[in-house]
Amino acid sequence: MEVLDLARWQFGITTVYHFLMVPLTIGLSLLVACVQTAWVRTGDRRYYAMTKFWGKLLLINFAMGVVTGIVQEFQFGLTWSAYSRFVGDVFGAPLAMEGLVAFFVESTFLGLWIFGWDRLPKKVHLACVWAFSLATIASAYFILAANSWMQHPVGVELVDGRARLTSIWAVLTNNTVLAAFPHTIFGAFMVAATFLVGISAWHLWRKSAEEPVWRSSLKLGTWVGVVAFAGVAISGDLQGKLMFEQQPMKMAAAEALCHTERPASFSVFAIGDVTRADCESVKNITVPALLSFLAHNDFTSEVKGLDELVPMYQEKYGTNYPVDPQLGELSGKPIDYVPVLPVTYWGFRLMIGFGAISTGAGLLALWLTRRGRVPSGRWFPIAALASTATPFLANSAGWIFTEMGRQPFVVVPNPSGVDGVWMFTARAVSSSTVGEVLTSLITLTLVYGVLACVEVFLIRRYVRAGVAGVLPPEPPPAAEKTDALAFAY
Repeated sequence: MEVLDLARWQFGITTVYHFLMVPLTIGLSLLVACVQTAWVRTGDRRYYAMTKFWGKLLLINFAMGVVTGIVQEFQFGLTWSAYSRFVGDVFGAPLAMEGLVAFFVESTFLGLWIFGWDRLPKKVHLACVWAFSLATIASAYFILAANSWMQHPVGVELVDGRARLTSIWAVLTNNTVLAAFPHTIFGAFMVAATFLVGISAWHLWRKSAEEPVWRSSLKLGTWVGVVAFAGVAISGDLQGKLMFEQQPMKMAAAEALCHTERPASFSVFAIGDVTRADCESVKNITVPALLSFLAHNDFTSEVKGLDELVPMYQEKYGTNYPVDPQLGELSGKPIDYVPVLPVTYWGFRLMIGFGAISTGAGLLALWLTRRGRVPSGRWFPIAALASTATPFLANSAGWIFTEMGRQPFVVVPNPSGVDGVWMFTARAVSSSTVGEVLTSLITLTLVYGVLACVEVFLIRRYVRAGVAGVLPPEPPPAAEKTDALAFAY
C-alpha cells in the first residue's frame, strides 16, 4: 500500500459520505421554506404539518452534514499538505466565504427558525427559514467555485512554484462553476423531491392519518422532480461542452472513446472489456453523431480519442514522473494519462440512469395515486422507498466521475491558462507514513459508519411516526395566534 492510494481512498470515502447529506439539505431547505410560506399565506393546517414533518427530517440531516463536512477541510492539511501549499492562496478566499456562510449565516438563522416559532412574528420567522435555505445555496456556490478552479484554473499566476490569486472575481465567475452550480442545485432538488415522493407514497399505502399532507407532499415532490430533471439535463449538456474544451481526456474516458471519430457516436451501452485503452474487445450500442453534438453543438464535429490525446498530453506534461522519493513507487515511472475507464464510462451512465429512474418513479407514483387511489400490493411501498435511493446514487456517481475523470491531475491544466498552474495528484499528498494514513482512514470510516447508523435510526424513527411524531395532539387554532407548545421541536 502507498500513502497516495490510502489518502485517495480516505478522501473519497469521506467526501462521498458527506455529499449524501448535502443535496438533501439544499433541496429540502428550500422546499420547507416554500411550504411554510404557503402556510403563512393561507393558514391551512396541512402546510403547517408538512413544514413540521419535513423540517424535522431536514434538521437531522443538516446536523449530520455539518459534523461530516468539517473533516473535509481538515484533510487538506492532514493528508494533502503539498496540495494545500500549492493552492492555499487561491482556496483561502472561497473557503473563508463558505465558512462564514455555513457557520454564521446558516447556523444563526437556523437557530432562530428552530426556537422562534412562538417568539418571532410569523413573517420574521418565515424570513429566517428563507435566509437559511438561501445561505445553504450560497455556501454550495463557494465550494463549487473552489472545486471548479481545480477543474479549470483561472485568475492566478505562477509565483515560486505556487498558484497566486490575481482575481477572486475570475475564480467566482469561472465558466466551469457557472455550469456546475445549476447542475448541482438541480441535482439537489431531485434528491429532495424523490425523498418526498418515496416517503409520502409509503404513508399513503399505510393509510396513515393526515392523508392530505401526504398527497400534497407527493405532488410537490413529483413536479419539483420533473423540473429538476429537466434542469439537470440542460445544465449537464452545458458541462459536457465545457468538458470537451477544457478536459478532452475526461470526455474521451466518459465514452471509452479509444479512437478519434468524425462524427462521433454516443455510446449507450458497451459490451466487452472497457478497461483496455485499445477498445479492441468492446462492442458498443451507439447513437450516431450524438457525441459530436453533445461536445460542440454540431453533428459533424471531431472528438479526439485516447490514442490521439495521450501523445498530446505526453508532449505537454512529460512522459515520466520526476525521480523523487516522495512520489513512492511512481518515482521515475511513466505517467498514465488515461483515467480508470470502467469508473468513468459506467459512472457517467449510472449518473444519467439513476436520475431518469428517480423521475420516472415520481411520475409513476403520481399516476398510481390519482383520484384518491392507492395500490394495495406490497410492491408499491417497497418500490416507493427504494426510489429514494436513486438520486443519491446518481449524485454520487456523478461526483466520482467528475473527480476520477481528471486523473492523474488534482489541478487540471487550463488549455488557455497560465503555464505551470497544474498539479499531479501524486505530487499533492503529504509526507505521512502508511501507518498514519491507514489509522486515520480506518478511524474515520468507523466513525462515519456509526454516524450513518445514527442518522438512519433517527430518520426511520420520525418517518414511521409521521405527522403525529412532530405535532402535539391538538393543532394550532390559526396561523396568527399559536401556543408555544404547538411549535416546540
